[in-house]
Amino acid sequence: MTTTRRLPAWIIAVTGMVYFFLHAPMLVLVIFSFNDSKFSTEWSGFTLHWYTRLLERDDILVALQRSLLVGGASTVISTVLGTLLAMGLARHRLTARTVLEGLVYVPVVTPEIVCGISLLLLFVAMGIPLGTGTIILAHVAFNISYVTVVVRARLEGMDQSLEEAAMILGADEWTTFWRVTVPQLWPGILSGALLAFTMSFDDFVITSLVSGPGTATLPIVVYGMVRKNIEPSINAISTIVLVVTTTLIYVSDRLTRSPKPS
Repeated sequence: MTTTRRLPAWIIAVTGMVYFFLHAPMLVLVIFSFNDSKFSTEWSGFTLHWYTRLLERDDILVALQRSLLVGGASTVISTVLGTLLAMGLARHRLTARTVLEGLVYVPVVTPEIVCGISLLLLFVAMGIPLGTGTIILAHVAFNISYVTVVVRARLEGMDQSLEEAAMILGADEWTTFWRVTVPQLWPGILSGALLAFTMSFDDFVITSLVSGPGTATLPIVVYGMVRKNIEPSINAISTIVLVVTTTLIYVSDRLTRSPKPS
């Protein structure tokens, strides 16, 4: 019989202080998004006015639609390519496999400003006009790595004997992939897709470098609002983005932690 050891009080206190330090700014942001005052630092009452005001801002609605378009397109492309790349690395013996696996992590650890500048130079050198298309391509470039890492982790816990049994019983490789592999791999694929959409929807640095005139996404519009005039509507849209991204990350984490097939 195992017993649960109680943590010392000082560890609990330090942990609580760290969590408070990490989340206090976001908590203040959420609270003041309901502030009736136009001045963000003065509380004068509860209101939902700043949330309804967002519906009156055409620039925010257009930017939101563009962010959803870019996020959806880049997620679909990066999920397909990332899943195939993960399967290739996990299931096949490749020359210089260690090098190839290391290259997958390069976009993850490289500073965003470096990725953005390199992508901008590539698009300019190839004569590709900056716009929504270049934003999608840029997001696919860094999202593939995230999907690959998540799906690869799921593949490590899968039992290949089920695939071998399906092929022994007469199924071809395509049927085995769709009927056996994908159902087992689906939580990892969906988790990687949610993570990719979150990274795409929140990205500012790379997007600001590869976007063209009139193709601003929601983070860019919010940044422009902050520079022009600080009002609680900025807190409102930031709270909505915070809730959406937190929910997606939570769901992605739950899918990653789901029981692996035995």
